[in-house]
Amino acid sequence: MKLGANTVLFGGHDMETAFKYLTMAGYDGVEVSAINGMSEHLVIDRWREIAPEVKRLAGAYNLELLAMEQPSRDPAIMEQAMQAAVEIGIPIINCGPGGKTGDEASLAESIDALGKLAQMAERYGVTLCVKAHIGHAMHNTPTTLKVMEAISSPAFGIDMDPSHIFRSGENPVEAIAAVVSRVKHVHIRDCLEGLTGPGKPEEQANGRGDIDLVGYIRTLHEAGYAGPLDLEVIGAKDYSVEQCAVIAAEARGHMQACLQACGAR
Repeated sequence: MKLGANTVLFGGHDMETAFKYLTMAGYDGVEVSAINGMSEHLVIDRWREIAPEVKRLAGAYNLELLAMEQPSRDPAIMEQAMQAAVEIGIPIINCGPGGKTGDEASLAESIDALGKLAQMAERYGVTLCVKAHIGHAMHNTPTTLKVMEAISSPAFGIDMDPSHIFRSGENPVEAIAAVVSRVKHVHIRDCLEGLTGPGKPEEQANGRGDIDLVGYIRTLHEAGYAGPLDLEVIGAKDYSVEQCAVIAAEARGHMQACLQACGAR
């Protein structure tokens, strides 16, 4: 498994700051944020001017480009994101499922939209991943399994985020075991029990919450997963560089310890 972090953690700072401190924290790679409103990193409608800088930073700071997070399912935006991914050399694009929880018609619409985007991903030679998300149509293990059954494209995969599963009332260790056959990316962070949202940025650092992340990573390792483990901490746009760097370093240390505990490193 490769340890990475989403640059959205440094959303209030420029992209080079994110790359610089993620390298200092010991990460293997990086997930580039293309999340409007949370960062000004890979801005999709300006991707052609930004792409050379992303490639330069990856080389300068010796970070593998593991993924991109671009949450919109809008086909035009996603096509630009895929073009950017091909140009930059980013293999995975993570997006949200959309729709609303508890609505079968909404889930069907989400599956249809994701299926078409997976076909687009096939044409571009990239992988599209989607994660269960609180409040969305695909929000837990049963709805994730329905999406997996409906979309067979080899360019489609599941992105697992234990904090969303935890907040939906499930055991993340059991949940990851149920879907691991199609998992191609993992967003990882911790979460305190009883929260409806992810919590403060520092509470999302691995080891600060109540999720069994050791068991979660052990299940991934035993299933042979060798993809990215990308830390995704949101809400830190107003945090200082020092605060962001501490969160990144603390979480990476916990991730490394989890890998060592299960014999993956």
